[in-house]
Amino acid sequence: MASRTAHAPAPPVQPSGACGWRCPEHSERLAELFCRRCGRCVCALCPVLGAHRGHPVGLAQEEAARVQKLIQDCLECLVTKKRQHADNIAHLEDAGEKLKAYADSSKEWLTQKFTELRLILDEEEVLAKKFIDKNTQLTLQVYREQAETRRKQIEVMDDFSTRVWVISLEPNPVQLLQAYIATESEMGKQMSPSELSHPVPLSFEPIKNFFKEFTEAIRDTLQTPMDTRLKENINCQLSGSSSNKPGTLLKTSPSPQRSLFLKYARTPALDPDTMHSRLRLSMDRLTVRCALLGRLGPRPAARFDALRQVLGRDGFAAGRHYWEVDVQEAGMGWWVGAAYPSLRRHGSSAAARLGCNRESWCVKRYDLEYWAFHDSQRSRLRPRRDPHRLGVFLDYEAGILAFYDVTGGMSHLHTFHAAFQEPLYPALRLWEGAISIPRLP
Repeated sequence: MASRTAHAPAPPVQPSGACGWRCPEHSERLAELFCRRCGRCVCALCPVLGAHRGHPVGLAQEEAARVQKLIQDCLECLVTKKRQHADNIAHLEDAGEKLKAYADSSKEWLTQKFTELRLILDEEEVLAKKFIDKNTQLTLQVYREQAETRRKQIEVMDDFSTRVWVISLEPNPVQLLQAYIATESEMGKQMSPSELSHPVPLSFEPIKNFFKEFTEAIRDTLQTPMDTRLKENINCQLSGSSSNKPGTLLKTSPSPQRSLFLKYARTPALDPDTMHSRLRLSMDRLTVRCALLGRLGPRPAARFDALRQVLGRDGFAAGRHYWEVDVQEAGMGWWVGAAYPSLRRHGSSAAARLGCNRESWCVKRYDLEYWAFHDSQRSRLRPRRDPHRLGVFLDYEAGILAFYDVTGGMSHLHTFHAAFQEPLYPALRLWEGAISIPRLP
C-alpha cells in the first residue's frame, strides 16, 4: 500500500485523496465507494461488474461522516458509563464501611446478651461472632470483587476510548472506515446501557432475634452444628438467598428451661450463728421464720444484732451455682440475695442492710413493690405476677448474679454484674412470716 502524498487535501477528502487505497479486485482503480453489505471499500466498477454487483454502496466520504457521528456518540456514552462505574464503586465502598461498623455494633450487642446466658453459651458466643464475621467477610468480598470488576471495566473503557479517539482523528475516509469496521462490534457492545450497582444490605437482626429467644430450646439446638441449625430454622432471607448465605434468620423459643440451671443446683443451708435473735431455723436449716420473742443466751459475734437477716452456712468463691428461695409465706416484705462475709453485723445502718452497700446484692419486695438493690443503688422491677419462688444463679468468674421468677416460667427479674472480690454467701432478710430454701435435685 502506497503512502499518502504531502499534497493530500484535508477531510472531507475526495476520491483522489485516497490514492494508495486501491480496489482489492481491480487494483488499477481507486477504492472510492463503500459496500455496506460486505463492509469493504471498493471501486466504482465493483458494484457493476465485480463481486459486489447489486450490493448497496455509497461514497466512502459519506460513510466516513456517518461513522464519525457514531464514534462521537460512543465516546459520549463511554464518558457517562465511566462516571456511573465510579459512582458504583463509591456506593460499594460506603456500604462496606457501614457494614463493618454495623457488624461491630452487632457483636457488642451479642456480648451483652451472652453475659446473661453464660450458662452453656460460652462456646456459642464464639460461634455466633464467627457467624457474623464469616457472613460479613463473604459480603465484603462480594463488594470488593464487584468494585474490582468495575475498575477493570473502566480500564478497558479507557483503553478503548483511546483507540476510538485515534480512529476519529483519521483524515483518510478509507482508513477511518477500515479501522471502524475492525472495532464496530466492540463499539456496539460498549454503547449498550450500563448496569447500576445497588449493594444488597446485610442485616444481623436475624441472629440477634435468635439469641433473644434462644434459651428455651438451647439444649436441643446445640446438639446439632450451627450450619445445620441455620438451614432448619429459616424465617427470612435476603434477596432470595439460601440458608447458607448472609441474612438468615434464626428462630427458637422465648424463655430458659429450668433444667438448664439445675445443672448447677445447690441447696445451701443457713447459718444459725449469723441469724438475728428474732429468727428461728428449722431442723434442716432450710427454713427461717420470724418469732415474737428474741432468743436468750450467748450472742455470737457473727450474728446480726439489729436486722432480721441471716447468711448461708457455705460461701461460693468460684464456679456456677443455682439455688431457689420460696417466699410465698414471707408476707409483705422480704429480701433475697447474696453477700460477702465482710458484711457488717452490728447496727441497722446502710453498712449492715442487705443491698445497701458494696458487700451485698438483693431483690426486695415491700408494699407490693419490687426492687433490685446494690450499694444503695436501686432498680425498679415489674414482674408479670407476684413471684412465689425465686431462682438465684451465680457465675462467679463471669461476675453474674441473676434472679428469676421460677413460678413465672423462669421469667428474668434482674442481673447484677460485678467483679467479685470475696466468697458470696446466700443472704435473706424477713419482715414477717417465713422463707424457705427448697431442696433441688
